[in-house]
Amino acid sequence: MPWSNQSGGGGPWGQRGSGGKSPWGNGPQGGGNPPDLEDILRRGQDRIRDLIPGGGSMGGKGALAILLGVIVIWLLTGFYTVRPNEVGINMIFGAYTGSTGEGLRYNLPYPIGRIEKPDVTAQQRVEVGYRSAPGQGRARDIGEESLMLTADENIIDIDFDVVWQVNPGRAQDFVFNLQNPQGTIKAVAESAMREVVGRRNIQAILTTEQSSVAQEVRQIMQQTLDAYGAGILVNVVQLQAAQPPAEVRQAFVDVNAAQQDAVRVQNEAETFASRVVPEARGEASRAVQQAEAYREQATADATGQAARFNQVYEQYRRAPDVIRERIFIETMERVLGGMDKIIIDQNAQQGGGIVPYLPLGELQRRSQTPNVGPGQPPPQPQQGASTR
Repeated sequence: MPWSNQSGGGGPWGQRGSGGKSPWGNGPQGGGNPPDLEDILRRGQDRIRDLIPGGGSMGGKGALAILLGVIVIWLLTGFYTVRPNEVGINMIFGAYTGSTGEGLRYNLPYPIGRIEKPDVTAQQRVEVGYRSAPGQGRARDIGEESLMLTADENIIDIDFDVVWQVNPGRAQDFVFNLQNPQGTIKAVAESAMREVVGRRNIQAILTTEQSSVAQEVRQIMQQTLDAYGAGILVNVVQLQAAQPPAEVRQAFVDVNAAQQDAVRVQNEAETFASRVVPEARGEASRAVQQAEAYREQATADATGQAARFNQVYEQYRRAPDVIRERIFIETMERVLGGMDKIIIDQNAQQGGGIVPYLPLGELQRRSQTPNVGPGQPPPQPQQGASTR
């Protein structure tokens, strides 16, 4: 209703029958006919006449002057002051007529006009899920508010605060549309938090997404209160605690530790695989390359030997005796070239078949051999020397 306010009354002047005042005074309490205005004015004139010395000898003009003075004084009571932290809400016969800023302002006085001056700068706090006591922090947990169901069908215990203030631009909405601001904000905050928590898994809420949860709750609350026309600004939603219920907290800690161990072991295995697999691939590649190189070398060797054999065979086919002699000489040169030799001519008749021979190689080796001192063994002859 457009005239409901925080006073909880049934109209702009309170609830009838419960001690509320009508715009013309207290009024009859028993629900009778309204008083006669002329009778009230007549009795007021009589009282004023009794107060005037001479028993009202001033006549009608004096009474009218006094009445005008009373009206002027009554009109002057319509001035009021709005502080910097307030907004003035003007009402005429209970209907909203406009808002005023700080300073000296005027509105028709009571009972025709009325003024509401809500504080639009005060930061007020609503606790959801717990109730605090001065100097004791979170003194009492409220399970019916804090226990919520997550998207993965787990239960989480969340305590949070909502900091709000009256919207300076819509203070009239706060005055006329909300009867219980604290209760309304608490209900909207709990509903928004249950909606946001119901879309997330418990692990994300407990670890990395608490700030995003609080921000999303604030946005949903602001949209809902704007749709209600509440005239409220939600400044901050702050999570005080987010944890599993006390009955399963230790089991949840154990499960979380096991999950972390599993992740750690998996990371170690991936690290080992990332090190071993490249090494194995490198060894395999090296072996393949070595095999390919050996194949290329063996193929080239075989190809060269075959080409050389073909060339020798071609020459041998043309002159077999010459090539056979040449092959024999080259073979003997390779076999006997590095050995000590004694040449004996078996056909010689004088000298016992010994052919004079100057061993130049032996003389050269002796010149390079160091002198042997007394008591030292002589150098041993080189292996590979033969006689013929």
